[in-house]
Amino acid sequence: MKQILLLNGPNLNMLGIREPGVYGALSLQSITDRLSKLAEELGVGLEAFQSNHEGELIDRIHAAYGTKDGILFNPGAFTHYSYAIRDAVSAVNIPVVEVHISNIHKRESFRHVSVIAPVAIGQIAGFGAYGYELGLNALVQYIERSEG
Repeated sequence: MKQILLLNGPNLNMLGIREPGVYGALSLQSITDRLSKLAEELGVGLEAFQSNHEGELIDRIHAAYGTKDGILFNPGAFTHYSYAIRDAVSAVNIPVVEVHISNIHKRESFRHVSVIAPVAIGQIAGFGAYGYELGLNALVQYIERSEG
């Protein structure tokens, strides 16, 4: 069974509370529960982790090497400036799909640039919590195509 790591960065633990007009009313736990059901339907395992700390996210990315087949990742604000996370993603050479609840390209100019996107297989932004489901489907399809 293929194994997927779901990573969420800073402030995403506050989903459902933080700016619901931008990020929606669903909690991170609700999103994770939905993804767990989808993962089961797709026949893949899903491990979820959230942290507000850059080093903890990097440690999880490193630990995914040799144990995970893909990473679904919402880096939060780290998207725009964490070269350390970008380098960790590049180092492990695991397919990564970057997900954002809001459309980062329609927001403040500092959010328009992702330092993660160049080392990801793709980016999904602006579809709310549903973007995670789109991302998981895309990631699993990519992994399956890469094998066959």
